[in-house]
Amino acid sequence: MIKTRFCLISDTHARAPFPPTDTEHGYRLPLPSADVLLHAGDLTTTGKLDEYKVTLDMLKAADAGLKIVIAGNHDLTLDADYYLTHDPDYWQNVKADVDTAKALWTSEEARTAGVVYLEEGLNKFELKNGATFTIYSSPYTPEYGDWGFPYKRDEDRFNPPQPDSRFKAPNPIPSWPAVDIMLTHGPPHGILDFTFSGQSAGCENLMTAVKRVRPRMHVFGHIHEGRDTKRYAWSSNASDPVLVSEAEDAWDKAAFADYSAEGEGPLRFGEETVFVNAAIMTLQYKPWYVPWVVDLDLPSAANSEI
Repeated sequence: MIKTRFCLISDTHARAPFPPTDTEHGYRLPLPSADVLLHAGDLTTTGKLDEYKVTLDMLKAADAGLKIVIAGNHDLTLDADYYLTHDPDYWQNVKADVDTAKALWTSEEARTAGVVYLEEGLNKFELKNGATFTIYSSPYTPEYGDWGFPYKRDEDRFNPPQPDSRFKAPNPIPSWPAVDIMLTHGPPHGILDFTFSGQSAGCENLMTAVKRVRPRMHVFGHIHEGRDTKRYAWSSNASDPVLVSEAEDAWDKAAFADYSAEGEGPLRFGEETVFVNAAIMTLQYKPWYVPWVVDLDLPSAANSEI
């Protein structure tokens, strides 16, 4: 196993980090160095091209060999199904069309900087440190208002369909041990998903999938006030997970949690999952929160080929 560092952010909404000299704000340059940076969506406020460019510039400057990005419900122009069924004038000043937005995130400029834009599905990566991991990603969240990447709460996007299901998930998540990391914009139901009003806003079907998949780590955002990192253990009967530990938050540069063999104890793959709500913004859309930095042990790419 190879110790691997992740820098985790979400819901930056086109807000660049504060300058290094601005010590009053934890979200400031430079972002923490890592082997992998994961951004769990809401790159912008409404999908404007200039907003995407701000976020891409921020990611280009980050010190990470691999930088994986997904969209969120605010990134309207990355959701062709949504955007092409709406009058562009409905969202004021949204100038980027879906082709331009997608082209930016899949451009040579992005690839050269190590930025990889993922849509819904499964992908595998090998890292410069010799580790490998499989990641499932999805930008979709339960329908709420008129925003991008929506699905109805009674539609199950994440699990194999039942014989009588009207909706067939286009990319159901494979079961354990196929997935190391889950990266979704929204949280699963009951895990770091409580709103300021006390509502558990996460997706029930996503929670059903996580119980079945049991990844090493599940990273998301969307519910700003749910920001936190917690380690849960799974019971043998696939009931709700049991809280093992909660990482200590911080307000200066980064909040650290070490789940490697060198930290509080190696994560037991298939028996435990680390959940991270990596939102940078507060409920009032103030970029006050710092990135999470999480260390995990990942399989060796060399061993995985044997």
